[in-house]
Amino acid sequence: MARYDAPIYLISIAADLAGMHPQTLRSYDRLGLVVPQRTAGRGRRYSPRDVDVLREVQRLSQEEGINLAGIKRILELAVRNEELELENARLRERQATSQRVFAASSSGDVVALPLGTRLRRAEGASRALVVWRQGR
Repeated sequence: MARYDAPIYLISIAADLAGMHPQTLRSYDRLGLVVPQRTAGRGRRYSPRDVDVLREVQRLSQEEGINLAGIKRILELAVRNEELELENARLRERQATSQRVFAASSSGDVVALPLGTRLRRAEGASRALVVWRQGR
């Protein structure tokens, strides 16, 4: 099965799948709404994702009455949202693998602790705060 982003459809096929005229797809390409990938001969190739976006453009235009400039902004924001969701997932994964805190034990050794764990203070231990600055 082809990837969702694989450029597999000719403009005529993509237009049929989206329920549009091929000239409409050319216009959307010029406006930057749905920009297909190009072949070496500069022919347009649309992916299944492109076809879904074309259908959404048509829905937003016909059912919601949104103009093409508004639709372009909606599509840009949808792409940005997708990027941010991926970045958020990467950050959460990275955070999950490095959830630990460093503390000084009563002997002065630095130890790694799981997040949320506290070392017990030894009797008579100082409450002094030591600030370490690199390079001094």
